[in-house]
Amino acid sequence: MKVFQRKRLFILLIGIIILVALIGYSMQDRKNETIAEQFVKDTVGWAQNLVHTPVEYVTGIFENIDDIKNTYEENKLLRQKIAEYKSLQYEVQELKEENDELRNTLDKTESIRDYNPVQATVISRSPERWIEQVTINKGSQDGVEENMAVITAEGMIGKVDAESKFTSTVKLLTGFDQFNRISATVSREDEDDIHGMIEGYDQESNHLLLRVVEESDFDLEEGELVLSSGMGGVFPAGLPIGEVKEVKPDEYGLTRTAFVEPVADMYDINNVIVVERQQPNSDTSSESEEEAS
Repeated sequence: MKVFQRKRLFILLIGIIILVALIGYSMQDRKNETIAEQFVKDTVGWAQNLVHTPVEYVTGIFENIDDIKNTYEENKLLRQKIAEYKSLQYEVQELKEENDELRNTLDKTESIRDYNPVQATVISRSPERWIEQVTINKGSQDGVEENMAVITAEGMIGKVDAESKFTSTVKLLTGFDQFNRISATVSREDEDDIHGMIEGYDQESNHLLLRVVEESDFDLEEGELVLSSGMGGVFPAGLPIGEVKEVKPDEYGLTRTAFVEPVADMYDINNVIVVERQQPNSDTSSESEEEAS
């Protein structure tokens, strides 16, 4: 038994000596590695490469997924920003147009200071009667009454057809007929004015119908401006109505009908002015032609 123990001790001692010798040998500054060292290094390197390649591939897949997700989120955010920018552009454009319209309306208000203007906004428009009437946000409590003229910065668009306390319905010129007439005139500097009556609207040509009610040596010409004459005692004088586009005599040649294009855009109405004509003086109260029924 003692011999066997001594033998194990001897073998252990020899192993420790060999291990120390190998460690000392490996720590020497050598240029060339042994075959065993090269084999071990190559084996370890190949194993590392074998493990690293699929790990790197899988890691790359997850990184690409993260990049795609980030790109999607960034694109989504950019699309949102672009949409907000476009919306802001439209809003700025609308505000600019509304500002210009309000400025023009203010200028028009100042130009008719002899009358009582009531500024109003269109609040509704029925699709079934789109070209016939609109509803505004001013009523009898604001001084609005039936048959008052309604204009925009461009010109006349119609008259008050009915009013309630807070709102009013405006009949547009495009909805006029033989029962809703306007006393009109074509003013000329060097010649006599031509007077007539706006007596309706032609749906086919989209023109107002002006019937000349008096004989005249002068024919209407295309492009001449038609204004309200104020002869009916309801509408103020000098409100632009439209421009003459064509003149046709009746079948007997006794009267002439002019096709007048409205100066105001009947399809884009936002801000309007209700014009209350001042009460006529006693010497002019005899004017009797009724403009609106």
